[in-house]
Amino acid sequence: MRAVVQRTDRASVTVGSRVVSAIGPGLTVLLGVAAGDTDADARYLAEKIVNLRIFPDNQGKMNLSLLDVQGQLLVVSQFTLLGDVRKGRRPGFDAAAPPQEAQALYETFVGLCRDFGVETQTGHFQTEMIVSLDNHGPVTILVDSKRLF
Repeated sequence: MRAVVQRTDRASVTVGSRVVSAIGPGLTVLLGVAAGDTDADARYLAEKIVNLRIFPDNQGKMNLSLLDVQGQLLVVSQFTLLGDVRKGRRPGFDAAAPPQEAQALYETFVGLCRDFGVETQTGHFQTEMIVSLDNHGPVTILVDSKRLF
């Protein structure tokens, strides 16, 4: 699994002309599920992300986690994070999990984040969405369950 984690003041997902989810201060996570990912990958990412110390403490140092600041979480499925552009000009998505498998692990990840006590909103799986966010900092972190980076 691969995630782009952004510290946000607010974020929302719109489908068509309707806002389907929105959060205040917290994290927005774009989540890609790779072929071969398991529940262990979802557990690793959920624990890592809710505990990332990327919020400022009283001295302005990034020293507090989403749990510490009681922030909200918006999770949006994004298979394009598994796009391979090493060859040619058109991304290949062979590394992405099939939709049914990806949706199950996406939902597992969301459930685990909620189990940590984080108020968690989601996008709509396999739907074209408009994701709007105010990235604070800006702070953007890449996390991979296979620890590739």
